[in-house]
Amino acid sequence: MIIKTSFVLGVLALLFAACSQIPVASTSPPTAAQQMMGDSATAIDYVPPVKGFYNGEEILFIHTEASDPQVARMLTEMMGPQVVLVPRLAEVPETFLANAYVFTNGVQGDGPFGFQPDVFDSTPGNEGYSPLRAVNLVVWKEGVTARELRSAAEVLDAKASGEIDISRPGIVVNMPILSWPGGHR
Repeated sequence: MIIKTSFVLGVLALLFAACSQIPVASTSPPTAAQQMMGDSATAIDYVPPVKGFYNGEEILFIHTEASDPQVARMLTEMMGPQVVLVPRLAEVPETFLANAYVFTNGVQGDGPFGFQPDVFDSTPGNEGYSPLRAVNLVVWKEGVTARELRSAAEVLDAKASGEIDISRPGIVVNMPILSWPGGHR
């Protein structure tokens, strides 16, 4: 019995190794990154990092999954690789979430709505860090001169002074940080 089990496991390992070398055809049109890199490109080859801010400094992160289908689609269109829809992310307890402040108007930029980059409240090594982010939508109020905010403290100060409104629609996005001040560069 042990010999048969070992033989079957060996055959399965060989089949897995062979199958992992077979290219899989995609039905979606190639992204700009795929076109630049050619046929050998895979998602891991060109997941582009996204610029954001933490404590006044630039960070780089990626979007991997989102709890909302519209957000997953928007982020996929924004960056190229598919952002996977995972509705159950919205069920993650509040204590496991960090915050991302996403601007829906204001200063033009590279954020998902075409405005300034997202602002994060923590990075790896900070208490409260999690790659799972509760999306906080930031709206500059009418008649207020928008400016780029580069820290969670600046965002909360702008809210306290009545310059912005912040809403939390219950959307969670997995946004692992790749590069941060004092961390990986």
